[in-house]
Amino acid sequence: MLDTIPVIVYNQLIMNEIATFIKQERKKAKLTQEEFAIRSGLGLRFIRELEQGKESVRMDKVNQALAMFGAIAVPGKLSADTKENN
Repeated sequence: MLDTIPVIVYNQLIMNEIATFIKQERKKAKLTQEEFAIRSGLGLRFIRELEQGKESVRMDKVNQALAMFGAIAVPGKLSADTKENN
């Protein structure tokens, strides 16, 4: 199914997953976007754009945000489950 999804749509799906994860984890930690920005060393504007699923973000900064919750985005092949769910 991924073969039929345009790259731009697929990228948006991935960024939406990351955005949702970051926002949920930030809220679980009871942090505002501003508090999260300060604690993570990232800019408030970047946090807002990340949580909105902006595609053109720097991956080093994405990983800096994810590291706050013990996660990281790494390159890898998609599993069969990932392919089927998209």
